[in-house]
Amino acid sequence: MSNGLFRVPPPRNEPVLSYAPGSPERRVLRARLSELADQELEIPLVVGGREVRTGRLADARAPHRHAQRLARWHQAGAAEVERAVEAARAARPGWAALPFHQRAAVFLKAAELLSTTWRATLNGATMLGQSKTVDQAEIDAACEVVDFWRFNVAWAERLQEEQPLSPPGVWNRVEYRPLEGFVLAVTPFNFTSIAANLPTAPALMGNTVLWKPASSAILSAWWLLQLLHAAGLPPGVVNFVPGPGRAVGDPALASPALAGLHFTGSTATFQGMWRTIAENLPRYRSYPRIVGETGGKDFVFAHPSADVDALATALCRGAFEYQGQKCSAASRAYVPESLWPAVKDRLLGQLATLEVGDPVDDFGVFMGAVIDRASFENVRSYLELARSSPDATVLAGGHCDDAVGYFVEPTVVQTTNPRHRLMQEEIFGPVLTVFVYPDARLEEALELCDSTSPYGLTGAVFAQDRAAVERLGRTLEGAAGNFYVNDKPTGAVVGQQPFGGARASGTNDKAGSAWNLIRWVSPRAIKENLNPPRKVEYPHHGEDEWSRPARRTP
Repeated sequence: MSNGLFRVPPPRNEPVLSYAPGSPERRVLRARLSELADQELEIPLVVGGREVRTGRLADARAPHRHAQRLARWHQAGAAEVERAVEAARAARPGWAALPFHQRAAVFLKAAELLSTTWRATLNGATMLGQSKTVDQAEIDAACEVVDFWRFNVAWAERLQEEQPLSPPGVWNRVEYRPLEGFVLAVTPFNFTSIAANLPTAPALMGNTVLWKPASSAILSAWWLLQLLHAAGLPPGVVNFVPGPGRAVGDPALASPALAGLHFTGSTATFQGMWRTIAENLPRYRSYPRIVGETGGKDFVFAHPSADVDALATALCRGAFEYQGQKCSAASRAYVPESLWPAVKDRLLGQLATLEVGDPVDDFGVFMGAVIDRASFENVRSYLELARSSPDATVLAGGHCDDAVGYFVEPTVVQTTNPRHRLMQEEIFGPVLTVFVYPDARLEEALELCDSTSPYGLTGAVFAQDRAAVERLGRTLEGAAGNFYVNDKPTGAVVGQQPFGGARASGTNDKAGSAWNLIRWVSPRAIKENLNPPRKVEYPHHGEDEWSRPARRTP
């Protein structure tokens, strides 16, 4: 088995299924949704492959039907985190010693299982627990997870093939070692695919991991873990430690064995964790690798030459798919006066057709509910701000209702103040704010787009004029790590658009690429001399006709 130079299968993007009425995938998903909804799970921690029940229980509920409890889950604390650290350290030698192709096989098998028999389970858990529509769940929980696992394996293979030059008589090589210690993976609620990628990308490279999933996405996280176990992931490689942020994060960051942090979440939380790591530097065995993606205030900038229909559609989809709860969601727009009447007419017309409701019962809705009460109250506070601001006008939506689920209408606000809070602050809900600029003040509007928000994650420009596309792209070079031309600023595909941003949006280590994987290895350069010297003298020490007697120290 070990005598061969193995090649992993060429990766390909997983096809997106339609779930059209009468389709087989629709029937299978409907049946699995019914099964998942009818069972209330008790979800334990998993440490070193063993289930741990702390008795400190919390509820997982459906956001669109908050009376429906989907699971009760046990919360980790300091003692459990310490056990998980020891389990990760104990598992590391055996996992790291496995040949790469054996580690890769686990994730390739997981991808194949998810592509087939596990697809309905992950999609269903994501729809129930995170209120995703069927198409948003399919893109995220099925296709993107499969893509991460297939493409990461291929990029890891390519990374290991990166080797130095070897002159005659010398064999130089580099080996890619896992980090010394464990990696802490902290994952968000909004993408099941991120929850899958953050712990498994380091694990693929030979690391062992503590995984703290978002408390509001426990159901899909649990089924991801079961899928990885079904694919053959050994005990202790990924240790499942859900719980309150500080209760898990503080003891994990305090461990001398911390080797890395793989994080997606809020800017404030990431900055706090980075600060804690900095304060703890003297106690760590190695400088921890810190990789984070933290959010955005993503823009759409329209040039006067923009296609009105394409622009309006991008604003509608980019701002309101998955209730605006994407780090990449279109949240602010800059539209020239000359186009605004037509754009406004088309945008509000499209908005009037969007249905909001229970995405599990009705596959036809465009939006479900925001994730929980805290999110609902946060978005409501911004709606109240929009209604009370003299320099803002609510053009559509603006209402919310939490009687059954945490539902918020898709909302469009027009402001005359380009530095309004609605143009600066991440809302993480279905609110799009538009600033209409005079055509003659394009340069000023571009400067506002670049400087108003502290973030730099995604952005889009719309223009038919190619010179304008070049001009806008250059001016907004630092404003977005993922930059779109005549397209919405959401929907990055693994293998096509590596994802990440800078400024307050994170470290831009590009999830879904070799740039991310290289952060989880510590290269060792090896020089082997095939014919080592056997005398101390170098050639220039020899005598010639001009040689003088060597001076010797008495």
